Amino acid sequence: MLNISQDKLNRRVDLSHYKSVQRVFHHRHYKWFNRILLGFSILLLVILFLPWTQTVSGKGSVTTLSPEHRPQTIQSPIPGRIEKWFVQEGDFVNKGDTILHISEINNQYFDPLLVERTGEQLTAKSGSVASYSGKIGALAAQIHAINSERVLKKQQATNKLQQARLKVKSDSIDLEAAEINLQIARTQLERTLQLQEEGLKALPDVEQARLRMQETQARHISAQNRLLSSENEVVNAQIEINRINAEYNDKISKTESDMFTAQSNQFDAEAQVSKLENDFSNYSIRNKLYYILAPQNGYINRALRAGIGETFKEGERLVGIMPSNFQMAVETFVSPLDIPLLHKGEKVRVQFDGWPAIVFSGWENLSYGTYGARVVAVENFISPNGLYRVLLGPDPDDYPWPRDVGIGSGARTLALLEEVPIWYEIWRNLNGFPPNYYQPQTATTVSEK
Repeated sequence: MLNISQDKLNRRVDLSHYKSVQRVFHHRHYKWFNRILLGFSILLLVILFLPWTQTVSGKGSVTTLSPEHRPQTIQSPIPGRIEKWFVQEGDFVNKGDTILHISEINNQYFDPLLVERTGEQLTAKSGSVASYSGKIGALAAQIHAINSERVLKKQQATNKLQQARLKVKSDSIDLEAAEINLQIARTQLERTLQLQEEGLKALPDVEQARLRMQETQARHISAQNRLLSSENEVVNAQIEINRINAEYNDKISKTESDMFTAQSNQFDAEAQVSKLENDFSNYSIRNKLYYILAPQNGYINRALRAGIGETFKEGERLVGIMPSNFQMAVETFVSPLDIPLLHKGEKVRVQFDGWPAIVFSGWENLSYGTYGARVVAVENFISPNGLYRVLLGPDPDDYPWPRDVGIGSGARTLALLEEVPIWYEIWRNLNGFPPNYYQPQTATTVSEK
């Protein structure tokens, strides 16, 4: 009954005589109510001082720890046309199994015997290189023979020159002897003429002396001629040496020119051989690319290019595959305010979508259905969604993760930080303060060392 009137009914009427009033307003009820309030207050005060683990929450998805174990697509490095499928979606394939067969659409590679004919061209051009090598060897031997012959010819001409010089020397000595004989004959003629004038010599003696002088002059002139002839032979021998040098230099130059031409042709043939080898290797490898093979063990997820006869470009995705052997991980995203609190190796609790869980944020020991994880990597650059990406791996000291969790399913994470009283956590949240900034024990130990 509301007391809204100025005339209070309980002042004029005594209600204590009624049994219902006696039962309701008994002092014993106040006593129990006060005890309940006191107990609840004490309990609330105790709860406020209980330890509470600060956490950094995040949302992410299940992925794999190694990039090579994540879902991937298979591309063809060459353009082609689909000819035959060997698998269906959902099939398990081993590494190296054939997934589909493609054919060529580039008219440059239509020839089915392209590799064999390229090999024949390579063999023929290799033989050309060998022929040029043989020709170069023959020309080199010819140059060596010409050099040897030039040495002999030059030695022969040098010997002739030496003989001519010795002959000049001999003829010059003969000329000097003829000059002496001429001088003696002239002196004898003059003496005979003088004796004739004195009457001591007869005319025949004078004639005989004049005849000897004429003979001596003739021998002197003949000696001069022989000396000039010998000097001409010296000049001719020198000219012969120069001619031999010029002749053999010309032969050697011509042979070297032929050898250089052969070397140039050999280099050109070797370049063509290298190009043909490159083409042969490319064609051989291209023939192997007509069969798309599985890069690793896994399951065929989806055929991205279906049908028979459908064409595609190089690098275009053909089929998706999910590796069968992988180690699960969780990529979660946290706000930039919390990223300085996360360090590599810290413990994190993970709740997977679809798995029942009871989570107490501050009391991880009372949580049920969460799994242990550790921080594997913290991205240093912000993601397009405005958050930082953190990669989590399974905690080896905790329960193993469920294998039935699918790659790509959602996950919620709680990174465990410091333990603080509950009253402090309530006060922090009411004021919008971040969790306590701290460094892990490992980092502190390393810095102290």
